[in-house]
Amino acid sequence: MRSTFLPFSTPTIEEAEINEVVDSLKSGWITTGPKVKRFEEAFRAYVGAPYAIPLSSATAGLHLTLLALGIKEGDEIITTPMTFASTVSMIILCGGTPVLADIEPGTLNIDVELIRAKITPRTRAIIPVHFAGQSCDMDPLFALAREFGLTVIEDAAHAAGTEYKGRRIGSLESISIFSFHPNKNITTGEGGMVCTADETLAEEISLLKFHGMSREAWKRFAASGSPNYDILMPGFKYNMMDIQAAIGIHQLPKLDGFIDRRRDIAEYYNRELAGVEELALPQYAPYVQRHAWHLYTPLVRIEKLSIDRDRFMEELKKHNIGSGLHYKAIHHHAWYRQHLNLPDSALPNASYASERILSLPLFPKMSDDDARDVVEAVKTVLAVNRR
Repeated sequence: MRSTFLPFSTPTIEEAEINEVVDSLKSGWITTGPKVKRFEEAFRAYVGAPYAIPLSSATAGLHLTLLALGIKEGDEIITTPMTFASTVSMIILCGGTPVLADIEPGTLNIDVELIRAKITPRTRAIIPVHFAGQSCDMDPLFALAREFGLTVIEDAAHAAGTEYKGRRIGSLESISIFSFHPNKNITTGEGGMVCTADETLAEEISLLKFHGMSREAWKRFAASGSPNYDILMPGFKYNMMDIQAAIGIHQLPKLDGFIDRRRDIAEYYNRELAGVEELALPQYAPYVQRHAWHLYTPLVRIEKLSIDRDRFMEELKKHNIGSGLHYKAIHHHAWYRQHLNLPDSALPNASYASERILSLPLFPKMSDDDARDVVEAVKTVLAVNRR
């Protein structure tokens, strides 16, 4: 057994990021300033989006996107139950009604073939989530959206660097919302980005993110700026800070290398855990794509064990192996169970995965020895607890 604890995830922060943050602190530009603009332009160019709006979080991005689209009471938005709560919470907090479509059992992405039956005259949008960094099947989803006049909002919180049929997520005919939380493929501490080709939408989100103000602080207080401003609409305080962007500026050029290392570890898990009957391993979708491997999420076949998933995670911890829970399905949380009133039978694949899923350690700083320790601990715990 290893002598130190291996967390399920930890960010790769190096001297360049640290020095850039220190430079920001010394410069006086702590909040939104020129480094936010640098990061915005670099990320926009990386994904191939005409417009990018940096924000304090992906949750903020989803909130402002729904507001800018005019989502209101009675509007329905179709999404997946296998996601973090913010995806559904923002729909509700904007007055909309979430409609959940079940997932594919192998990829855990929304099953596009089940969406059509969920569409009603009140449906306004579809929010696919690129689960664990693997793209949903976007072509049939876009075809469905065009047929019914719906907006596609990609929850791309897991998908920085993900590609679908040779195109990066963020460059498709949709609105894409990225996260830079510390456990994501790149981080700004906290932060998010909305990418879109819709200039009007981009302008409205830009206003909503900072009090509806016509000039952001750094534009007003820079040497070439004017302190005068106007309020064009009521807005929020969702702006990204320069201290956050200072990290992102140096994270972004490393993203492809981070993904390569994540893929190497994920493929090692796939090889070493293949044939382990007590696990259902993550599956690749059949279309051309680049999986960003934000998470590695096997399902524990608890019917073959004497313990449940939560106990399995506790047993891994005794071997100094951390793990995560991504995710308990939305309709399994207390508030949503009460208010959505969806029995497990309504979403059988998500319900099955919800009781069995966990995230094994996966981050670029992991060594080959770390990965071997994970596999050894998983096999040991399974062997001891087989029925």
